[in-house]
Order: sequence, then C-alpha cells, then structure tokens
Amino acid sequence: MKRLLLGLLLCLPAMPQGMVFKGFTLIDGRGGAPVSDAAMIVDSGRITWVGPASQLKVPAGASVNDVFGKYVMPGIINLHGHVSVASGLTQDVKRFYTRENVEKSLHLYASYGVTSVVSMGTDQPLVYQIREEQRRDRPSVARIFTAGRGFTGKAGYPSTAPGMAGVPYEVATSEQASADVEELASHAPDLVKIWVDDHLGKDPKIPIEVSTTIIQAAHKHGLKVVAHVFYLQDAKQLVAAGIDGLAHSVRDKPVDDELIRLMKQHGTWQMAATLSREASMFVYAKPAPFLTDPFFTRGVSPEVIATLQSAEYQKRIAADPDLPRYPAFLETAKQNLKRLANAGIRYGLGTDTGPPARFAGYFEHWEAELMVAAGLTPGQVITAATKSAAEFLGAKDLGTVEKGKWADFLVLSASPLADIKNTRKIESVYIAGNRVE
Repeated sequence: MKRLLLGLLLCLPAMPQGMVFKGFTLIDGRGGAPVSDAAMIVDSGRITWVGPASQLKVPAGASVNDVFGKYVMPGIINLHGHVSVASGLTQDVKRFYTRENVEKSLHLYASYGVTSVVSMGTDQPLVYQIREEQRRDRPSVARIFTAGRGFTGKAGYPSTAPGMAGVPYEVATSEQASADVEELASHAPDLVKIWVDDHLGKDPKIPIEVSTTIIQAAHKHGLKVVAHVFYLQDAKQLVAAGIDGLAHSVRDKPVDDELIRLMKQHGTWQMAATLSREASMFVYAKPAPFLTDPFFTRGVSPEVIATLQSAEYQKRIAADPDLPRYPAFLETAKQNLKRLANAGIRYGLGTDTGPPARFAGYFEHWEAELMVAAGLTPGQVITAATKSAAEFLGAKDLGTVEKGKWADFLVLSASPLADIKNTRKIESVYIAGNRVE
C-alpha cells in the first residue's frame, strides 16, 4: 500500500513553487533610477529575489508571468483614511461599521492599488479582530492599520458631525485623557489620533494641556501620536509638545521658520497633506470633471454619481457660506507641503478618504496628482506613498519592492515617473502575493 501511495504521489503534477515576474521596469520605491528588464520571484507571499532578468533562475515548478513592457511599483499606502464611516453619501459610523462593509471598503482600496490604509480614529472594536486576522494570514484586500478611537475636546469636532456622536473620546481634563489613553492602549492601536480644530470657529477646541497629556501618556506605551490640525499656532504647540505627525497641512497661513525648526528638532512628520480632501470641499459646487471618468465611476454607485451630478446637490454645496475660502485653503496646503519638503521634513501620502464624497481608491491617485501640482516630482510622490509611509508606520516589511518584503505591488501599463497619472493605468494588484480581483 505504501508503494502504491508513493507511486500515486510521484504521478501528481508538481505544486507551484512560487511565482516569477519578468521583463518589467522596476520602480522599487526607494527613489533611485528605474531598472529596466527586471525580474522578481515571489514565494509564500514574500519577495525572495529581485534583480536583472538576465540573472533570473526560475525555481522548479514556479509559475512564470511575462510582463514585458510593464512597470512594477510598490503598493500605495494611504496614511490617512476612515474605513466604513459612510454608505453612499450618508455618514453614520455605528450603523455602517460592519464586517461586510469594512471588507468591502478594504477591497475597494485594494482594487485601486492602495494596498494598506491607516484608519484614523473612527474605528469600532471590530477593527482589532480584522487586523489580527490579516496579520495571521496573507490578506488579499488592503492591510488595515488603526488609531482605534481618536480624541477630541468635550463636544468638539468631529463628534458634532453627522453620524459621529460617541465615536471619538471626548475629554475635558488631563486626568480623563490619561485614563482614556490607558483604555485605548490596551487594544494596541498602531497610533493615536487627536483632533485639534475648532471647525472654523464652530466647535470648542481641545486645550493644548490635554493634548500634551495624551501625547505623553501614549509615548509611555510606545505609541506614535498624530494630530488633525488646521491652524499654524496649533501645529507649533503640538510639535513642541512632542507630536509625531501632522495629519493635514497647516491651512490658515504659510508655515514659517519656527515651525520648520520645531519639526526638525522633534523629528515630526508631515504625515499627510490631504490635498484631495481640501479640493473635495468645493469641487462639487459645479459638475466635477472626474464624474464621468471610468477610473472614478467603476468604484462609485450610479446613484451616488447621479446625486453628485444633480443641480440640487451642486446648489447645496454652493450655498456653504465658507465655500469662497476653501480654494485658498487648498493653495496654502500645497504651498506648505512644498516648503516643508524643500526644508527636509519627512512626509507621506494621505487623503482623508471615507467620509461622504471623499472616495476611497480614486482619491489616492488624485492626491498624488495634486502633490505633483504642488511642486513635487512623481518620484518624490511615489516614495512618499510607499517607502516613507511604511517607515512612518514602522512597517519594516512593506513599502518597497525588495527581497524579504511582502509582495505588495502594482503592475502598470505606463510609467508613473513620466506622468504621475499613470498610477491609474493598473494592469494588476498583488497583496502578499495574492492577486486582487
């Protein structure tokens, strides 16, 4: 019997020993020159070899993918998103934060080449279970990192926004803040989020003393702290208090030498500029140019598109009394990103996608386009969205196409270094070596 079984086993076809990709131009995320006619071996979800195709040794039994003339780059990492806070154009975290919706959101991100997303302070406890499941296995949807519940002041933004009541911790004292950080830290979030904004004077702002307590308490647990900011003065106070990253650009005025000095002194990142978020505040007051773009429409329901195209919706957006101010906020954000980058401040890519009319997937590519419009090169933007973003997260096995890293990458039909909009020309997406459907 043993001989019979052995004979049958020997007759079975050999199981594939990984995957081989060859003939592509490699953009590895590290900021160097692209490498033409490259090859890569992926096994068990990780990159086991990458180099010139002329040096490739195909493992026995491996499947071979000829991708001649294509471009390979690391998957995009969105450092600022909000997973499953809305359905369509309605925001209600506690209603819509379900396993089905979270997985749907993560698949949508992945289908657009966003292979990791940081959900910034609006998650429900389910997130920790989903994150743990991903880290035990090889995901085929976007990897989720989480700030759990974020912090704001008593009755502060965004708890006042539709569908956000009870989502952030609302803290009035340092004692309360310390206790809430302890509770949050027990879940081992990937970072801690504070909203420091009066929403253009509409809401009370968390005091700097309470924010400082949150920063110090989180650092005791080895957790990075990032802040939603708007005003230059708040950014200065937070950086001086030890904040690790700014989750939006300063938008009320140009950044100055003092902020740059403080950020260099403390190693603070411009974690995300969220330029697409700023553009979304006014773009729908008129027919938005991307509403008929197939790259956009494939990820948005026909009902939502019809609403965005309607005169009624555009009229409602145009009626916002603050609308005339929003374009200037975007321009200030762009100028500030460029100045910080020129000064040597580290930065990533983030979009604030997830809330109504901030569309996951498409906006990450729009963000890259706006960062180039701000004066960065396509190469700088690609590095920000890959290698730099992974470094900020401390995700050592993500962010670049290198031996030993997870095989999270995009195959593109045109070079994003020639035109950043070519990140949209996606042939295929892989996460941990799994092809995203």
